[in-house]
Amino acid sequence: MALVSLKPMLALTIFAGAYVGLGLGRLPPFRVDRTGVAIVGATAMVVAGVLDWNAAVAAVDARTLALLFGMMIVAAYLRLSGFFGLVTTWAMRRAGTPVGALAAVVVAAGTLSALFVNDVICVVMAPLVVDLTRRLGLPPVPYLIALATAANVGSVATLTGNPQNMLIGSFSAISYRAFLLREAPVALVGLGCVFVVVWLVYRRQLPPALGAAAVEPPVTVHYPLMIKTLVAVLVMLAAFLGGVPIAIVAIAGAAATLLTRRVNPNKVYREIDWKLLVLFTGLFVLTGGAERTGLADAITTSPLAAGLERPAVLTAVTAVLSNLVSNVPAVLVFKPIVPQLAEPTRAWLLVAMASTLSGNLTILGSVANLIVVEAARSSGVRIGFAEYCRVGVPLTLVTLLLGALILALAP
Repeated sequence: MALVSLKPMLALTIFAGAYVGLGLGRLPPFRVDRTGVAIVGATAMVVAGVLDWNAAVAAVDARTLALLFGMMIVAAYLRLSGFFGLVTTWAMRRAGTPVGALAAVVVAAGTLSALFVNDVICVVMAPLVVDLTRRLGLPPVPYLIALATAANVGSVATLTGNPQNMLIGSFSAISYRAFLLREAPVALVGLGCVFVVVWLVYRRQLPPALGAAAVEPPVTVHYPLMIKTLVAVLVMLAAFLGGVPIAIVAIAGAAATLLTRRVNPNKVYREIDWKLLVLFTGLFVLTGGAERTGLADAITTSPLAAGLERPAVLTAVTAVLSNLVSNVPAVLVFKPIVPQLAEPTRAWLLVAMASTLSGNLTILGSVANLIVVEAARSSGVRIGFAEYCRVGVPLTLVTLLLGALILALAP
């Protein structure tokens, strides 16, 4: 009996310790990253007897993992075909002015991130933006910051735009079409804010005209592979909008693209973010342990959860938590809480909006930001913490306010 009574305390200790590690990004004094923290925490839940093996396996949401894996496969084929590079180059080539080039980056990054995982878009577009801005005689930093922030904002529009939205789609049972109808206005307004804020901050650094250098596609385009994958994507979008379960659509689309004689599958597998899939698995087990021991129920009935009924409070708490422990772990914290609220669907939409848009606050706010900053550094372009915050802080505050208003006032 004593051992049974200790389980809630063990679960709380493991859960809290893991989330502190996720917030720090490591477990002092060990050399372990967030994925390692999730693995250690999940293992501790099982070894301590909080969850038995079968319960731990059952806690893993296979639909979310299948959705994320499937979208990674499809995005990998588009990347290998040169599609993303072609779109970026085409948009920049048709920009007649530096301001037009800024708008092209915002629109391209936002649109592609709504269709595919935002991190993938940043991986592909960041080196292209550096190369193209140099060819056109433009300062790279404003365009790179626009890329990162627009990718985050655009991804809020769909359930497949980023990993936290995929989680919310699984937990909430909100359809792809319903999510799109509610969140697309937030994304469109947010992308407008990205353009305005970046332009206001850097307007004096933008030259009066584009350089005379020609903008040629810096990537090789494999048209047969690109056309085949785009057809698969169009069929997937139709199925998403038609109400077919998105995990099934994603994995079916991935299976269809894998049927090719042109690409070595090992090239595709190297494009997969395996660390993210493992991170998700560990976090599912951690959350499952918290739910199994009643820790989640204690949170939902505590005074701390009372104010979450109000959109402003839920938005603020989500934004703060997302910047403390990252957006995916933050969303998992809300898994047992949101269904108990008066309007769970609206609450999930607010959590999706706030956890995504708050990623623009600082360089550390989202993986997409870090990808862009690292790609810039590799090309000799430095984006400092304070430099980024000149755009990130006002942009995040404005988009969170507008996003909360749009979702709170929507019928």
